[in-house]
Amino acid sequence: MCVFCEIINGNIPSQCLYEDEYVYAFRDINPQAPVHFLVIPKQHIESAGKITAENSDLVAKCFEVIPKLAAEQGLSNGYRIISNCGPDAGQSVEHLHFHVLGGKSMGEKLV
Repeated sequence: MCVFCEIINGNIPSQCLYEDEYVYAFRDINPQAPVHFLVIPKQHIESAGKITAENSDLVAKCFEVIPKLAAEQGLSNGYRIISNCGPDAGQSVEHLHFHVLGGKSMGEKLV
């Protein structure tokens, strides 16, 4: 089972920010910004490259949660959403996830 599935199942601790039947969100253990959390579908989807008509509703649910959490975390001046797809992009966990970063000006650079 993947690390994120283990987190969802409660077998690996996390700092949960949000959970419902479809989505789980938690703080990143290696934050790259003052605010850095992950939003993931509870159903295992390997990456953005595996999104289909059958599972895209879960992605929509993730994107419904992101602005709510961003507001709760005080990201009123904006935030960045990143999803790496595959090893060349730096995807280290093969479970679709969205990094949400903010709390500082990040400029126009990618990272």
